[in-house]
Amino acid sequence: MKQLIAELLVKLAEKEAESKELVAQVEALEIVVTALLRKLGDDQRQELNQGITEALITASDGASAEDASLLHGYIDKLLNHPRY
Repeated sequence: MKQLIAELLVKLAEKEAESKELVAQVEALEIVVTALLRKLGDDQRQELNQGITEALITASDGASAEDASLLHGYIDKLLNHPRY
């Protein structure tokens, strides 16, 4: 029984480390995208938003409504309300 618990704790620690790495990757991408967006002019930013909106509609065709809404929310937050 102790061996099973020890194995589960090791697996849990591995998953936590993977999760932290993924969060760091996402945050790094968010910083890079935000920096790039700030370099764009208003016309370029609006054109990019339109292209992303069209791509999102296409990508949402096979996805569930919940997944599509979640994706749209994150894209909107990234493009219109960046953290950095």
